[in-house]
Amino acid sequence: MPMGSIAGDFTEAEDPFALFESWLEEASASEANDPEAMTLATVDEQGLPNARMLLCKGVDARGLAFYGNVESAKGRELAAHPQAAALFHWKSLRRQVRFRGSVSPLTDAEADAYFATRPRQSRIGAWASQQSRPLESRAALEAAAADYAQKFGDGDVPRPAYWRGWRLAPLEIEFWHDGAFRLHDRVQFRRASLDAPWERRRLFP
Repeated sequence: MPMGSIAGDFTEAEDPFALFESWLEEASASEANDPEAMTLATVDEQGLPNARMLLCKGVDARGLAFYGNVESAKGRELAAHPQAAALFHWKSLRRQVRFRGSVSPLTDAEADAYFATRPRQSRIGAWASQQSRPLESRAALEAAAADYAQKFGDGDVPRPAYWRGWRLAPLEIEFWHDGAFRLHDRVQFRRASLDAPWERRRLFP
Protein backbone atom coordinates (compact mmCIF):
# COMPACT_ATOMS: atom_id res chain seq x y z
CA MET A 1 0.00 0.00 0.00
CA PRO A 2 1.54 3.40 -0.92
CA MET A 3 2.77 5.75 1.77
CA GLY A 4 0.11 8.31 2.64
CA SER A 5 -2.97 6.14 2.14
CA ILE A 6 -5.53 5.91 4.95
CA ALA A 7 -3.53 3.07 6.49
CA GLY A 8 -0.24 4.56 5.32
CA ASP A 9 3.05 4.16 7.16
CA PHE A 10 3.54 7.91 7.61
CA THR A 11 1.01 8.00 10.44
CA GLU A 12 3.40 5.93 12.55
CA ALA A 13 6.56 7.91 11.77
CA GLU A 14 8.67 9.01 14.75
CA ASP A 15 10.94 11.63 13.13
CA PRO A 16 9.05 14.45 11.36
CA PHE A 17 12.16 15.75 9.59
CA ALA A 18 12.97 12.34 8.11
CA LEU A 19 9.36 12.00 7.01
CA PHE A 20 9.36 15.47 5.46
CA GLU A 21 12.56 14.79 3.55
CA SER A 22 11.09 11.57 2.15
CA TRP A 23 7.94 13.42 1.03
CA LEU A 24 10.05 16.19 -0.51
CA GLU A 25 12.09 13.61 -2.40
CA GLU A 26 8.89 12.04 -3.76
CA ALA A 27 7.58 15.48 -4.71
CA SER A 28 10.80 16.19 -6.59
CA ALA A 29 9.99 13.26 -8.85
CA SER A 30 6.32 14.12 -9.40
CA GLU A 31 5.87 17.90 -9.29
CA ALA A 32 6.21 19.72 -12.60
CA ASN A 33 7.67 22.87 -11.05
CA ASP A 34 9.45 23.84 -7.84
CA PRO A 35 8.69 21.02 -5.38
CA GLU A 36 10.57 23.07 -2.77
CA ALA A 37 8.16 26.00 -3.11
CA MET A 38 6.46 27.01 0.12
CA THR A 39 4.11 29.69 1.36
CA LEU A 40 5.75 31.72 4.12
CA ALA A 41 3.43 33.62 6.47
CA THR A 42 4.64 36.43 8.73
CA VAL A 43 2.95 39.23 10.70
CA ASP A 44 3.27 42.94 9.92
CA GLU A 45 3.45 45.93 12.28
CA GLN A 46 -0.35 46.07 12.45
CA GLY A 47 -0.63 42.42 13.42
CA LEU A 48 -1.99 41.46 10.02
CA PRO A 49 -0.79 38.19 8.49
CA ASN A 50 1.23 38.43 5.30
CA ALA A 51 1.97 35.46 3.02
CA ARG A 52 4.05 34.88 -0.10
CA MET A 53 5.58 32.03 -2.09
CA LEU A 54 9.31 31.40 -1.95
CA LEU A 55 11.74 28.49 -2.21
CA CYS A 56 13.03 26.40 0.67
CA LYS A 57 16.78 26.11 0.10
CA GLY A 58 17.72 23.61 2.77
CA VAL A 59 16.19 21.29 5.35
CA ASP A 60 17.75 19.37 8.20
CA ALA A 61 17.03 18.65 11.86
CA ARG A 62 17.48 22.36 12.64
CA GLY A 63 14.64 23.45 10.35
CA LEU A 64 13.99 25.10 6.98
CA ALA A 65 16.44 27.51 5.34
CA PHE A 66 15.36 30.31 3.00
CA TYR A 67 16.91 33.52 1.68
CA GLY A 68 16.00 37.03 0.64
CA ASN A 69 16.33 40.75 1.18
CA VAL A 70 16.27 41.80 4.85
CA GLU A 71 14.92 45.21 3.77
CA SER A 72 11.88 43.60 2.10
CA ALA A 73 8.48 43.29 3.78
CA LYS A 74 9.24 39.79 5.00
CA GLY A 75 12.68 40.86 6.24
CA ARG A 76 11.26 43.75 8.25
CA GLU A 77 8.45 41.61 9.60
CA LEU A 78 10.78 38.81 10.68
CA ALA A 79 13.07 41.33 12.39
CA ALA A 80 10.13 42.67 14.43
CA HIS A 81 8.36 39.34 14.97
CA PRO A 82 10.75 36.39 14.49
CA GLN A 83 8.07 33.75 14.13
CA ALA A 84 6.58 32.32 10.96
CA ALA A 85 4.51 29.57 9.40
CA ALA A 86 5.33 27.69 6.21
CA LEU A 87 3.15 25.51 4.00
CA PHE A 88 4.16 23.03 1.30
CA HIS A 89 1.45 21.75 -1.04
CA TRP A 90 2.13 19.03 -3.61
CA LYS A 91 -0.93 18.73 -5.80
CA SER A 92 0.39 15.73 -7.72
CA LEU A 93 0.71 13.75 -4.47
CA ARG A 94 -2.35 15.22 -2.74
CA ARG A 95 -0.22 16.10 0.26
CA GLN A 96 0.61 19.14 2.33
CA VAL A 97 2.94 19.86 5.24
CA ARG A 98 2.68 22.79 7.64
CA PHE A 99 5.44 24.24 9.84
CA ARG A 100 5.18 26.77 12.66
CA GLY A 101 7.98 28.09 14.83
CA SER A 102 10.68 30.65 15.49
CA VAL A 103 12.94 32.23 12.88
CA SER A 104 16.61 33.18 13.28
CA PRO A 105 19.21 34.59 10.85
CA LEU A 106 21.64 32.27 9.11
CA THR A 107 25.35 33.03 9.33
CA ASP A 108 27.22 35.15 6.79
CA ALA A 109 29.09 32.01 5.72
CA GLU A 110 25.84 30.17 5.01
CA ALA A 111 24.43 33.12 3.05
CA ASP A 112 27.67 33.52 1.08
CA ALA A 113 27.79 29.82 0.24
CA TYR A 114 24.25 29.73 -1.11
CA PHE A 115 24.48 33.09 -2.92
CA ALA A 116 27.51 31.79 -4.81
CA THR A 117 25.43 28.91 -6.23
CA ARG A 118 22.81 31.20 -7.78
CA PRO A 119 22.89 31.97 -11.52
CA ARG A 120 24.87 35.11 -12.28
CA GLN A 121 21.82 37.03 -13.50
CA SER A 122 19.98 36.16 -10.30
CA ARG A 123 22.88 37.54 -8.27
CA ILE A 124 22.78 40.74 -10.31
CA GLY A 125 19.02 40.85 -9.80
CA ALA A 126 19.54 40.81 -6.04
CA TRP A 127 21.57 44.01 -6.37
CA ALA A 128 19.09 45.65 -8.74
CA SER A 129 15.90 44.99 -6.77
CA GLN A 130 14.93 47.16 -3.81
CA GLN A 131 12.46 44.49 -2.86
CA SER A 132 8.97 45.50 -1.66
CA ARG A 133 9.55 49.21 -2.29
CA PRO A 134 7.71 51.29 -4.91
CA LEU A 135 9.00 50.87 -8.49
CA GLU A 136 8.53 53.58 -11.10
CA SER A 137 8.41 51.19 -14.06
CA ARG A 138 9.64 47.89 -15.44
CA ALA A 139 12.15 49.89 -17.46
CA ALA A 140 13.67 51.29 -14.26
CA LEU A 141 14.21 47.79 -12.91
CA GLU A 142 15.80 46.60 -16.14
CA ALA A 143 18.03 49.70 -16.21
CA ALA A 144 19.20 48.99 -12.66
CA ALA A 145 20.02 45.41 -13.61
CA ALA A 146 21.96 46.63 -16.66
CA ASP A 147 23.90 49.11 -14.53
CA TYR A 148 24.97 46.40 -12.09
CA ALA A 149 25.83 44.01 -14.91
CA GLN A 150 28.15 46.70 -16.30
CA LYS A 151 29.57 47.45 -12.85
CA PHE A 152 30.54 43.84 -12.17
CA GLY A 153 31.56 43.09 -15.76
CA ASP A 154 33.09 39.61 -15.96
CA GLY A 155 34.14 39.66 -12.32
CA ASP A 156 32.59 38.09 -9.27
CA VAL A 157 29.16 39.25 -8.11
CA PRO A 158 29.38 39.37 -4.30
CA ARG A 159 26.44 39.00 -1.95
CA PRO A 160 24.83 42.33 -1.00
CA ALA A 161 24.92 42.98 2.75
CA TYR A 162 21.13 43.19 2.79
CA TRP A 163 20.69 39.77 1.16
CA ARG A 164 20.68 37.14 3.87
CA GLY A 165 19.13 33.89 5.02
CA TRP A 166 16.86 32.68 7.78
CA ARG A 167 16.02 29.38 9.41
CA LEU A 168 12.53 28.43 10.55
CA ALA A 169 12.94 26.12 13.55
CA PRO A 170 9.54 24.46 14.02
CA LEU A 171 7.73 23.71 17.23
CA GLU A 172 4.92 22.17 15.20
CA ILE A 173 4.88 20.16 11.96
CA GLU A 174 1.68 18.76 10.51
CA PHE A 175 1.36 16.23 7.68
CA TRP A 176 -1.83 15.89 5.64
CA HIS A 177 -2.73 13.38 2.94
CA ASP A 178 -5.90 13.40 0.89
CA GLY A 179 -8.37 10.58 1.41
CA ALA A 180 -11.62 9.65 -0.32
CA PHE A 181 -14.82 11.21 1.02
CA ARG A 182 -12.83 13.62 3.22
CA LEU A 183 -11.40 10.76 5.28
CA HIS A 184 -7.98 12.38 5.11
CA ASP A 185 -4.94 11.41 7.17
CA ARG A 186 -3.68 14.23 9.37
CA VAL A 187 -0.75 13.78 11.79
CA GLN A 188 0.69 16.52 13.99
CA PHE A 189 4.10 16.61 15.69
CA ARG A 190 4.54 19.10 18.52
CA ARG A 191 7.28 19.93 21.03
CA ALA A 192 7.39 22.38 23.92
CA SER A 193 10.84 23.73 22.99
CA LEU A 194 13.54 23.13 20.40
CA ASP A 195 15.30 20.78 22.83
CA ALA A 196 12.18 18.84 23.80
CA PRO A 197 11.15 15.52 22.23
CA TRP A 198 8.44 15.42 19.61
CA GLU A 199 4.94 14.30 20.54
CA ARG A 200 2.80 12.82 17.77
CA ARG A 201 -0.97 12.74 17.53
CA ARG A 202 -3.57 12.16 14.85
CA LEU A 203 -6.14 14.85 14.18
CA PHE A 204 -9.62 14.70 12.73
CA PRO A 205 -9.48 15.94 9.12
